[in-house]
Amino acid sequence: MGNSKSGALSKEILEDLKLNTKYSEDELCKWYESFQKQCPDGRISRSEFEKIYANFFPNSDPKVYARHVFRSFDTNDDGTLDFREYIIALHLTSTGKTNLKLEWAFALFDVDRNGEISKHEVLEIVAAIFKMIPPEEQKTLPEDENTPQKRADKLWAYFNKGETDKLAEKEFIEGVTKNDAIMRLIQYEPKKK
Repeated sequence: MGNSKSGALSKEILEDLKLNTKYSEDELCKWYESFQKQCPDGRISRSEFEKIYANFFPNSDPKVYARHVFRSFDTNDDGTLDFREYIIALHLTSTGKTNLKLEWAFALFDVDRNGEISKHEVLEIVAAIFKMIPPEEQKTLPEDENTPQKRADKLWAYFNKGETDKLAEKEFIEGVTKNDAIMRLIQYEPKKK
């Protein structure tokens, strides 16, 4: 990860991030400086990440969802996010290309990381998302999507899957890109207060 003793971002990571994100060298250096101030050891733990998420959604319970987001970005599975993982996550969720966002969405839903999504995993993620939707907003959802179970059932039915079937990444991405309503289900973001 960079030279943590001097606080400098390594040229290798800098070049990698310039190549794989929309950020300039100047922006990356500023992000790194801020990251180092917040995380002097060069890593964000899951609990720290959950606290950061909670700041963005003070009127809801984002802890479970944040845990899943963290898992999807902890690419080396070491229980922390280093600067590179953090910037890739930031880029992907804010400005990444649609296909990359869908690959990330698949990784988010693939809770057990086996390369396939089950209906149970869909329900787990949808339930976590619902905890982030304030109750007054939940009341305004369409009747067929106003509970985690209904929303998961609707998503699963769209893919023509039975209770024990699995969904592969390619099938997921192809199906999602063909349906605006499903794209909205997957990309739902609660209003920040």
